Amino acid sequence: MLKMERISDIYDMKVFTDNGDYFGDVEEAILTKTKIYGWRVKATKNSYLSKVLGSARGVIVPHQLVKSIGDVMIISKAAVPTAGGDEEKAAS
Repeated sequence: MLKMERISDIYDMKVFTDNGDYFGDVEEAILTKTKIYGWRVKATKNSYLSKVLGSARGVIVPHQLVKSIGDVMIISKAAVPTAGGDEEKAAS
């Protein structure tokens, strides 16, 4: 059975990588007319994002890289920005 949730229930959800690293918190969903395009994840204190991004506020994670949404969101390690920062755009 398909379990449906409201997008508003996902806001402020903890985000972890598939390696178990704390990534950040969901700030908002990015929608097209018919589907979810991605998720804006904010860098929070003690998260991997705050260490890698420095002063940037967060990143946009494409929905294709989300592996699971339940009590927490699990994303693929491909969504993790590198020190160069060329894989993901910093959210403004």
